[in-house]
Amino acid sequence: MIIVISWVFYRYFAPKGWREWAGAGLVQAFIIALYAEMYGFPLTVYLAIRLFGLDRGLVSYSLWSTLLNFSEAGMFVAMILGYSVAFIGIGLFIKGWKEVYKARKEKRVVTTGLYRFVRHPQYTGLFIALFGEGVIHWPTIFSISLLPLIVIAYYFLARKEEREMLRQFGDAYRIYQNQVPMFLPRWGEWKAMKKSSQ
Repeated sequence: MIIVISWVFYRYFAPKGWREWAGAGLVQAFIIALYAEMYGFPLTVYLAIRLFGLDRGLVSYSLWSTLLNFSEAGMFVAMILGYSVAFIGIGLFIKGWKEVYKARKEKRVVTTGLYRFVRHPQYTGLFIALFGEGVIHWPTIFSISLLPLIVIAYYFLARKEEREMLRQFGDAYRIYQNQVPMFLPRWGEWKAMKKSSQ
C-alpha cells in the first residue's frame, strides 16, 4: 500500500519547489507511519496499555476500540466512518485539482465550482482524507502528531502559491482572496461544497 499510494502521489502530483517537497515529505511520512503501524504491532495501542493500564485483551483492535472498550464491531464502525470521510476528502482533492489544472491551461483565476467555497479545495480534501484515515479509522501517535504538521506545511505552501497568484493576476486575485476563505468554507456552506464536489 505504501508503494502504490506513494507512486500515485508522486506520479500525478509531483512537487516542484522545496516547500512542495517538504509538504509531500510530511504526507509521505504520514502514509509510511500509518501503514507500518497498522500492519505491524500497533505501537500506539501498546503504549496506551502500558501507560494507562488498559485491558490487554483488546490489543488486536484499533485504538478507539481499546480506549472506549469496544469489540471488533467498534473497530468496524471506525473503519467504515474513517473510509467514508477519507473518500470525501479524496473526492474534493481530485475535483479541486481538475478545476485548477483546467484554469492553468486557460491562464485564468478559478473562482467557480469548489473554488467559490475555499481557495485551496485540494488541500482541504487532503486534510479531510488524512483525518478520516489517520484519526478516525486508525489513529496512532504518528498519524495524530503528523496531521497538524502537514496542515502547517500546506498552509505555508498555500501562502506561497497565493503570492504567485497575486503577482500573476493582481487585483482580480486579491478581490477573490478577500471574499473566499483559505481552507474551510463558511458555516453552512459545507453541504453545498460537498454537492459541488460530485
